[in-house]
Amino acid sequence: MPLWRGSLPLLSALLLALPLSPPLRAEEEAAARPRIGLVLGGGGARGAAHIGVLEVLERLRVPVDCVAGTSMGALVAGAWAAGLTPAQMRQELGAVDWNDMFQDNPDYTDLELRNKRLLQRFLPGSETGFRNGGAIGPPGVVSGQKIKLFFNHLVRADTGEPQIERLPLPLSVIATDIVTGERVVYRDGSLTQAMRASMSVPGLMAPLEYRARKLVDGGLVDNLPVREVRERCGAQVVIAVNVGSPPLAADQVGGLLSITAQVIALLTEQNVSASLATLSPQDILIKPELGNIGAADFERHADTAERGRAAAEALAPALQRLALPPAEHAAWRQRMAVGVRAPARVDEIQIAGLLRVDAAVVRRHLSQREGAPLDTQALGRDLLRAYGDGHFERVDYSVIDEHGRQVLRVLPVEKAWGPDYLRLGLRLESTLSQGSSYRLRAGYHKTWLNDLGGELLATGEIGSSTGLGLDWYQPLDAAQRTFVEVQADYRRERVDYFFVEQRIAEYRSARTRLELSAGLKLAGLGQLRGGWRETRVSTQLDTGIDVFAGVPERSSGGWLLGFDADHLDRLYAPRRGWAVQAAWYESARRDYASANLELRGALPWRQYVLGGRFTWTGSPRGQLPRSEAGRLGGFLNLTGFANGQLVGDEVAYAHVRAERIIGSLPLGLRGDMRLGVALETGRVGQPYARQRRDGWLQSVAVYVGGETPLGPVYLGLGQGTGKSTNAYLFIGSP
Repeated sequence: MPLWRGSLPLLSALLLALPLSPPLRAEEEAAARPRIGLVLGGGGARGAAHIGVLEVLERLRVPVDCVAGTSMGALVAGAWAAGLTPAQMRQELGAVDWNDMFQDNPDYTDLELRNKRLLQRFLPGSETGFRNGGAIGPPGVVSGQKIKLFFNHLVRADTGEPQIERLPLPLSVIATDIVTGERVVYRDGSLTQAMRASMSVPGLMAPLEYRARKLVDGGLVDNLPVREVRERCGAQVVIAVNVGSPPLAADQVGGLLSITAQVIALLTEQNVSASLATLSPQDILIKPELGNIGAADFERHADTAERGRAAAEALAPALQRLALPPAEHAAWRQRMAVGVRAPARVDEIQIAGLLRVDAAVVRRHLSQREGAPLDTQALGRDLLRAYGDGHFERVDYSVIDEHGRQVLRVLPVEKAWGPDYLRLGLRLESTLSQGSSYRLRAGYHKTWLNDLGGELLATGEIGSSTGLGLDWYQPLDAAQRTFVEVQADYRRERVDYFFVEQRIAEYRSARTRLELSAGLKLAGLGQLRGGWRETRVSTQLDTGIDVFAGVPERSSGGWLLGFDADHLDRLYAPRRGWAVQAAWYESARRDYASANLELRGALPWRQYVLGGRFTWTGSPRGQLPRSEAGRLGGFLNLTGFANGQLVGDEVAYAHVRAERIIGSLPLGLRGDMRLGVALETGRVGQPYARQRRDGWLQSVAVYVGGETPLGPVYLGLGQGTGKSTNAYLFIGSP
């Protein structure tokens, strides 16, 4: 009998023992079920609802073969594809101060002192550049500096910049070319750059220049990219999540901002309607009930995510039909998992892409050391400080592998509208005792005149006071730790004088000043400077009685020494921190010396800010000339008295105040509104005009106001010793 016949029963038994079909590979598993594409639409803060939807998809074990996102949908889709779980996304969004996120500058504390003084004199949003014979403004209210660093943190760019094409889950990010109007789809390249481009809301956030295109929010052309998932992975079932804002009602459309928002909403609504029309019966549309949650309500992210979860739960029966058995879903998750790598050990730090600015100016801010693990928290803070120097549109970073060496590449992008700028300032003031006054200020600021970063600032002012000024600032080393400065200015202004608390004279004072100084920046502390100052003053009686006929007005020259430290956290209305200014001037003739000291501090307590201020002006030797005398009167300077009402030598002042925070400015604007009360005291040791009362004077002030894009705004009322009363309305730069 042939051997094969004897083996037939054995072969039959072996065949019966084998599985009926081999295990499914990934491709075969996908073929055995419908291919699923997930679409996460744009909607600003409303996009946090996507996180709740992802939670339900994970709970129901619904697999996804590709995902496409626009705007906030791109952020969630990109983070998810890069390995973040919905729970981690909730945690990250909860840790973010969203109002601060839309503030490009670092904390005021971290700004260079020179930049702080510029911000005090000019409106921050007034900067206009000059290039090629024309004026150029910043391309957006926000450059996206902090937002981009947040994206880096979210997707762990410190372990290497994630590339879209290398992600296990196929991802598409939608943006718009603002030049051509084309729909731009990123299926490869830098993940964080694509996310940043897709979230560039026109007018609010500057466009991103990437791959020779100027890119803005993809919602303008495809806010719900259904077509993309069908093309990307051949999706047979589309799960689309629509979180877009509906157009405004007729009574809500009025001002420029609302009209701009309405135009964007209408464009978005049109392309969303077109996408919805392509959905078939087997597709699933999730539309969370977001009610009055607006595109800027990022602080409501937890509530928004919950509403997304509730909307997905309502469609659980339809989603359940797409679910995988536990083992198969676990295998799918394993394939989609992104390996977690340790932060890179930095072998080299490179500063790339600079044209005018010296690399040492950026490097001086970096605490990261070569040979040490990358500290992204410190790096983010350092890059914000570099951005705060005012030379850059943005300062980013990437970690790249060069022949096995980990290179931290810092990527500052110099302002396209620099290096010469026009800056503007405005001051409007009205008081009960002295009427109204105004000042308009303009400055032409030339930067990077040489390799060390020399600057020239020419200023002019008209209104209740007029003046011209010229300031040449020259660093002496590449890191700009030492400098020399030459300042020349001319000012002519009205000065009121009082006799027994009655305004009896008005003078026109003209002052010309030249100052040459050298300075040293004390790292983490402040700035020390010394030099020579020459002053020429002339005063002419305009109306009234010449009350100072017997008080000499001297022109002088002499040596000066000053120390300036500002560690407050806000420009005009700080919540915490301290500041010190101290100056000494020694007349060359040694007939007098002057000293000035000012201390300021603030401390938060619940919904209050507690603050204080102390000033002293005096003459350790001789008597101060009128132009350098101390003055009391004015808002939070003995509020019950008129501006400059009390004049003399040895002038001291102090106040303590409590301010209740009653509101915050909208997203993207730093500051808050406060209701405050201040208790004040002051003394003029040697009055230059007769006062009704000597010794320590008291005043109490009640006011409402805060920091706005136009500078500080306040309305205040004060009453001082002897029932002296004054009221103030102030808008603009000091």
